[in-house]
Amino acid sequence: QADLVPVGEDQRQHLELTRDIAGRVNDKYGGKKWKKRGGRGGRVFRVPEAYIPPAGARVMSMTDGKKKMSKSDPAEGSRINLLDPPDVIANKVKRCKTDAFDGLEYGNDERPEANNLLSIYELATGLERDAVLAEVGSCRWGEFKPRLAEAVVEHLRPIQERYHDVRSDDGELERILARGAEAAAEVANATVDDCRDALGFAPGKRL
Repeated sequence: QADLVPVGEDQRQHLELTRDIAGRVNDKYGGKKWKKRGGRGGRVFRVPEAYIPPAGARVMSMTDGKKKMSKSDPAEGSRINLLDPPDVIANKVKRCKTDAFDGLEYGNDERPEANNLLSIYELATGLERDAVLAEVGSCRWGEFKPRLAEAVVEHLRPIQERYHDVRSDDGELERILARGAEAAAEVANATVDDCRDALGFAPGKRL
């Protein structure tokens, strides 16, 4: 069971529901109550905390800096897909929405696109914000966009290479999935067994 769950800012509410359920089960069925029924006692479920990264918790659209980037957006240019080839990424960055201000900056509510594109650059390069601003803060959009496109392409390159390696061998992919399912089932079965025991149910079917 996880202690920390990485989520985007807009997914926190789903984790809060999980935390409420886990806390309710622990309070009602765990601890001494569970031990009195012959169980191990203690908490039934861990109550996970949200891990929201300082940058990139919510990446905004390439066509509207106030709107979340989404794969369901009908505008293909609004997002960068993990498997987009370099020329497609470069074209999307080239055509993305910007503003008429000089220079680049974080945190200006009048410049949502600047904040978003700098955040994407920060994520792609792994630089701290101060380093990002030192490197590109004085750039005009025409200078910054090629740098951003190159950074995103290089950031996604190992992911894409690994994806194509895995997809080139269906047999190995099936073996990896089977091993993953077996490992996940082992963990899940232990959790389900604890829950059934705490609630007073007989052991159930194994996953």
